[in-house]
Amino acid sequence: MNLSQRSIVLGAAGTAVVAAVAVGLVLLGPPSQERERRIDDRRVADLNGIAAATNLYWTRHGRLPASLDELAVEPGPTISTRDPTSSEMYGYRALDDGRYEVCAAFAADSGAPTRSSSVIQRSCQGCHGPDSPAATRVDDPVAAHLGLRDLWAHGAGRQCFQMRAR
Repeated sequence: MNLSQRSIVLGAAGTAVVAAVAVGLVLLGPPSQERERRIDDRRVADLNGIAAATNLYWTRHGRLPASLDELAVEPGPTISTRDPTSSEMYGYRALDDGRYEVCAAFAADSGAPTRSSSVIQRSCQGCHGPDSPAATRVDDPVAAHLGLRDLWAHGAGRQCFQMRAR
């Protein structure tokens, strides 16, 4: 192989590598965006754990915990009560009649589904509301049609989710 053929092959291979990296960045997004998505997924998992622990607390005590600190010392599953990046405590507030609110600050919109989380929360009240036989629970098998990602759909910034303990 002479020098000009070698240069052509090396140039084509280099171009293919650059094109593959560019396509990967377009399809997957930059690494910083993927990191934000993984951290937001962790926040969703933490809120899901808080909701499950709150349901267990409700079952054991017949009331909601007054704070996340009270919930965290309860025997049972270990929950994460602090944001993985800021180390700030997640928001929690007992409302009334077994309803409570959990909050977190998200880096980005979850992108699933296209409706806002408030629309999903309101639409779920029809089949999982206070007057329905099904609960607004993350572990409710009837809520499986929503999926974890849909139930916790969120925009960027501080988002709160109202739940009902069962």
